[in-house]
Amino acid sequence: MGSKVYHLLIPSPRTPQYPRDFRNSGSKPVRYGSKGVDSEGFSMSQKEISDEDARLVYVDDPRRTNERFEFAGNSIRTGKYSILTFLPKNLFEQFHRVAYIYFLIIAILNQLPQLAVFGRGVSILPLAFVLLVTAVKDAYEDWRRHRSDKVENNRLAFVLVNGEFQEKKWKDIKVGEIIKISANEAIPCDFVLLSTSDPTGVAYVQTLNLDGESNLKTRYAKQETQSKFHEKERFNGLIKCEKPNRNIYGFQGNMEIDGKRLSLGSSNIVLRGCELKNTHWALGVAVYCGCETKAMLNSSGAPSKRSRLETRMNSEIIMLSFFLVALCTVTSVCAAVWLKRHKSELNLLPYYRKLDVSEGKEESYEYYGWGMEILFTFLMSVIVFQVMIPISLYISMELVRVGQAYFMIKDSRMYDETTNSKFQCRALNINEDLGQIKYVFSDKTVDGKVLKPKMKVKVNPELLQLAKSGFSNIEGKRIYDFFLALAACNTIVPLIIDTSDPTVKLIDYQGESPDEQALAYAAAAYGFMLIERTSGYIVIDIHGERHRFNVLGLHEFDSDRKRMSVILGYNDNSVKLFVKGADTSMLSVIDKSLNTDIIKATEAHLHSYSSLGLRTLVIGMRDLNASEFEQWHFTFEAASTALIGRAAMLRKVAINIENNLCILGATAIEDKLQQGVPESIESLRSAGIKVWVLTGDKQETAISIGYSSKLLTSNMTQIILKSNNRESCRRSLQDALVMSEKNMAQSAVTNYPEGSSDVVTTTIALIIDGTSLVYILDSELEDELFQLASRCSVVLCCRVAPLQKAGIVALVKKRTADMTLAIGDGANDVSMIQMADVGVGISGQEGRQAVMASDFAMGQFRFLVPLLLIHGHWNYQRLGYMILYNFYRNAVLVLVLFWYVLFTAFTLTTAINEWSSMLYSIVYTALPTIVVGILDKDLSKRTLLKYPQLYGAGQRHEAYNKKLFWLTMADTLWQSIVVFFAPLFAYWGSSVDVASIGDLWTLSVVIMVNLHLAMDVIRWNWIIHAATWGSVIATFICVMVIDAIPAFPGYWAIFHTAGTGLFWLCLLGIVIAALLPRFVVKFVYQYYFPNDIQISREAEKFGNVRVNEGGQIEMHSISDGPPR
Repeated sequence: MGSKVYHLLIPSPRTPQYPRDFRNSGSKPVRYGSKGVDSEGFSMSQKEISDEDARLVYVDDPRRTNERFEFAGNSIRTGKYSILTFLPKNLFEQFHRVAYIYFLIIAILNQLPQLAVFGRGVSILPLAFVLLVTAVKDAYEDWRRHRSDKVENNRLAFVLVNGEFQEKKWKDIKVGEIIKISANEAIPCDFVLLSTSDPTGVAYVQTLNLDGESNLKTRYAKQETQSKFHEKERFNGLIKCEKPNRNIYGFQGNMEIDGKRLSLGSSNIVLRGCELKNTHWALGVAVYCGCETKAMLNSSGAPSKRSRLETRMNSEIIMLSFFLVALCTVTSVCAAVWLKRHKSELNLLPYYRKLDVSEGKEESYEYYGWGMEILFTFLMSVIVFQVMIPISLYISMELVRVGQAYFMIKDSRMYDETTNSKFQCRALNINEDLGQIKYVFSDKTVDGKVLKPKMKVKVNPELLQLAKSGFSNIEGKRIYDFFLALAACNTIVPLIIDTSDPTVKLIDYQGESPDEQALAYAAAAYGFMLIERTSGYIVIDIHGERHRFNVLGLHEFDSDRKRMSVILGYNDNSVKLFVKGADTSMLSVIDKSLNTDIIKATEAHLHSYSSLGLRTLVIGMRDLNASEFEQWHFTFEAASTALIGRAAMLRKVAINIENNLCILGATAIEDKLQQGVPESIESLRSAGIKVWVLTGDKQETAISIGYSSKLLTSNMTQIILKSNNRESCRRSLQDALVMSEKNMAQSAVTNYPEGSSDVVTTTIALIIDGTSLVYILDSELEDELFQLASRCSVVLCCRVAPLQKAGIVALVKKRTADMTLAIGDGANDVSMIQMADVGVGISGQEGRQAVMASDFAMGQFRFLVPLLLIHGHWNYQRLGYMILYNFYRNAVLVLVLFWYVLFTAFTLTTAINEWSSMLYSIVYTALPTIVVGILDKDLSKRTLLKYPQLYGAGQRHEAYNKKLFWLTMADTLWQSIVVFFAPLFAYWGSSVDVASIGDLWTLSVVIMVNLHLAMDVIRWNWIIHAATWGSVIATFICVMVIDAIPAFPGYWAIFHTAGTGLFWLCLLGIVIAALLPRFVVKFVYQYYFPNDIQISREAEKFGNVRVNEGGQIEMHSISDGPPR
């Protein structure tokens, strides 16, 4: 597979011990690692740090450390609000809804005596209720954050005070203090390791909360500090390190002790949030505390998310506001003209203004002059027509979202039996956003198993027998060395696990690379079981006998060599070098004069394995004589203690020793991913969703999993950006842009099996590491990166810090209107989840941080398909239609009121009873739209899953856009004209009173809007029937009850009018005339210009499907074009 072969990744080094014959009495214990004792970027960490750019930490002297600068305390705060800021901040966030500002203005206007159309208190209640409910919800969520902070800050740790360790709360720990951590305890701050229970200074930590990986990592203390604490000496030293930053994979500094300067790197620091494992205790000095720790710097605050549909709805609300102003302006101008013409007649027009006769005089009318009357008329018009923008819409939307959430939670497709976890809907205000996703950002290690291989070893009985034969023949010896290399050439940490049977214990292998674990398990299956590892030796059970091997040195993997090696010392004082790595790098260091037949056979096997998509490694070894080992030992010691250029020197040492190898064999690993992962990714991509993987893993691991999950394919051109400075990043980006342009010129149209026609812009996969992102994000290179990424089929980001994940999501959000979704399982994914428009947490084995920060939570990655393609589609289609319907429903009533005003001297009186006006949005028309918004389904689950392209309707905003809005308003205008003028002309010249014709208008509007809704319902059930027709019946009952009360105006009006045939003829004629144009347009559009959804619906119902030559449903192509 060439560059596509998966390479093992090795954690930080440990200190070995040597066979007695090879030790120099004055030599120091050897540390090992081809990249230096620290991380890959170690050479950078050795640059001299100036005092201005450094933090000075006096070990065990917090007073002197904080004397010049008061460093941050260790208290943390993740809550959004305080008691003082809650009210103003929360109200500010809520009033991002433009409609709330409108309702607030209406409520204020209604407080003026001259404008008090409704009761003053009543006008405030609806808005106050909505604000209060939202505020209580936000306050509860923030209270939970503060409670969590309090628990975290009050945890206890042992701190060295006056030579003794005393318990201290985490929030009271200061920079410079020495802290003692015991096994399985969490680290309270970022500290430099000084000493551990292991004599060689090794500590094992779990970085689950930082990078989502449950495998153990090694950290170590410097030998100079390790020995001091073991001898219980008073420690005095000065640490000069970099200022707080977000890079969790790097650390640079040095320590001055006893006149000697020691270099410090990332393997010497343990970060807050890690846990100490397999180590009895560890001591460290705090260098970063509280908000300055790398974990907190990578934690962005919880944002306030709003539905994208609601955001778009704001623009329509503004348009309706202008339309409302236009209506009010027309009313006030006409009223002004009327007043001017009839000023002398006001005394004879009691219906216009009532006389004030409270004091027995008729001197004063409630008339404030021509100018003020215009103003008051305008403002009163705003109050009367205020339902043009209904607050009931927001209440209805919240109820619909609750109903949608209920059915998502109850969906058996999203129930995880393995963890017994149901789908969780933690944010009710963005359900519909699930139907508009264009980008999915996923952590590679979701749940630690979704994109991580499941290991299964098939034992070959013949090979097992040969492995047991030992040294009886040459073949047996070679097999012995092969499996010994698999068991030893790694950084696996074996964990002994107790079982219910005290005589039976299990071994669990922990390692950074899943392939290391797989190979260790394979070796154990053939009788070579690694059972113990320390910093200086390993113990391997070989067919029931325990053998101890001294680990004399280890060169970890790097991207230049593409291999790793270990030097083992045997009991007979012999020394052997075992190497494993990529086939291309290993075959170049194999001695071709030895075992030529085996080499040729291995090459053939490698080719066949690669063609099957397996990840291959080649294993080799050679014996080292005394002079070779001494020479290696001398050069390795010199490279290990170098302050500048350490990584390059250690790499050179490894290259010099890794040559003239004897080939032992090769391995091939096949990923067996969790059920449905490759299919899920394929479905998402077929739906037009771009999948980006953002992981903290090394490049080779991520690429390997990319192939296994079908995210990467063999025919893709890979662009790898891996730079250590800004200028190099700039050049790499420019070269990559040129390559992508050439690739786009060769783009073609490919017909997929489903029959959809998709324009393949490119087959490029962009792979970029976290170091490059340091120089790209928040710089002028961001635009170039986005331009390049938008041309790629796949984007894979490796070794990214938590906040870099959020930065990549922000990069897309700032430059496109497309919706983003982030899915992850660990604390390292929290920032990404919060930054994305929709955040999904995996409720697996990686802790609860991602779930707590998410909008939705589920058990497995594959549940994302039904969540988006089924529920996301339904939610978006329903909410989009419901918003348009609510605008239409209220606008019809307002326009009928407006037409009436034009015929009543612009007095803003209304023929529709006040009670009917109030009940219109509560009883008459509210329930059907809510029920339909929850239960209606435009397509079945089966169809939506079978044709992922149907998801594109949400990406193209087909259910809610400006075109549909204006068409709806045009239809509304026509319907209001029919409703008002048909009865007016029918009863013109008759003696019918205002209340009677008002009842006719009320019933006409209610029947018409419910029939309008019924025309658009796709899947009827008894609940929708009951809600729709029940609302019409309830309207008749309410109108009759209101007219039967003598105290109300229009007493017995409905009973007089409904007794005539003209009433029922008008009612029938109004409904037919109003809805006929809509019915005709709907028929023509669906029959002659059907969209994807309508075609698929036809296929479901009748099987009369428009097909192409391949016999498949003809779908629109997925494109990034503007909404249709």
